[in-house]
Amino acid sequence: MRVLLQRVSRAQVEVAGQTIARIGRGVLLLVGVTHTDTDAEAAYLARKIAQLRIFEDDAGKMNRSLLDIRGEALVVSQFTLYADTRKGRRPSFVHAARPEHAAPLVERLAAHLAALGVPVQTGRFGAHMQVHLTNDGPVTLWLERETAP
Repeated sequence: MRVLLQRVSRAQVEVAGQTIARIGRGVLLLVGVTHTDTDAEAAYLARKIAQLRIFEDDAGKMNRSLLDIRGEALVVSQFTLYADTRKGRRPSFVHAARPEHAAPLVERLAAHLAALGVPVQTGRFGAHMQVHLTNDGPVTLWLERETAP
């Protein structure tokens, strides 16, 4: 499972011109799933995301977590995180999980975050989405956890 985390002051998702999700201060999470991912990866990444110290304290140091600041999370599925662009000009997505495997795991990541006390909003799996964000910092991190072979 791969997550591209962006610290935001606000973010929202629109589908067909309608806003379906909106958050204030927190993180936008673009989430990709591969074939071997399980709930264990979703749970691990949820804990990591909730506890990462990426928000500034009073001294301006990144010492506060999403939980510390009572921030929100916007979880958006993003199969293109598993694109392979090494050959040719068209990306291959053979490493991206099929929707029937990926959708429940994206939902599980969101559920694990919510269980940790993070208010969560989600995009719509498989929809053409317009994602709007104000990246704070900017702070953008790549997180990955894959099952051992």
